[in-house]
Amino acid sequence: MGGSGTWRYGFCGRLISVRVRDTRRGPREVVEHPGAVAVVVRDRVGRLLLVRQHREGAGKPLWEIPAGTLEPGERPLAAARRELLEETGLSARQWRFLGLIYPTPGYSTERIFLFLAQGVEGTPVARAEVADVRFFSLEEVRRLARAGQGDGKTLAVLALL
Repeated sequence: MGGSGTWRYGFCGRLISVRVRDTRRGPREVVEHPGAVAVVVRDRVGRLLLVRQHREGAGKPLWEIPAGTLEPGERPLAAARRELLEETGLSARQWRFLGLIYPTPGYSTERIFLFLAQGVEGTPVARAEVADVRFFSLEEVRRLARAGQGDGKTLAVLALL
């Protein structure tokens, strides 16, 4: 990283911490994040289930696949099952790991484990912090993204389907 200085904590919060290290090129900051999971649910005609919730970083609600932060010691698949149920009221009989993404590796340790949930049971209902939940065609998801109404993890899974 251009220097071998010692890391110190610049901020410690409930969810994240920020480490800072002085280098020859100036201070380097890294956001420590516990990691997250995201779940792809497709219906019989190939539409994707998205949830709509307010995102502080964007300053507005966004449409995205169900997702959430890993709890301490929680395994990714267990977290994916928990998040799908908490946000949509749905459960699934079959789960497949799709991959792992690093959404912002330039300044964050966050990793998102992506799962495909199949054999979904129940009727989707907005729960927890979710304002709305519904199915979208792939073209509708692309349109939301072009209009600035989607998020990166949702776009990332399109490349894996």
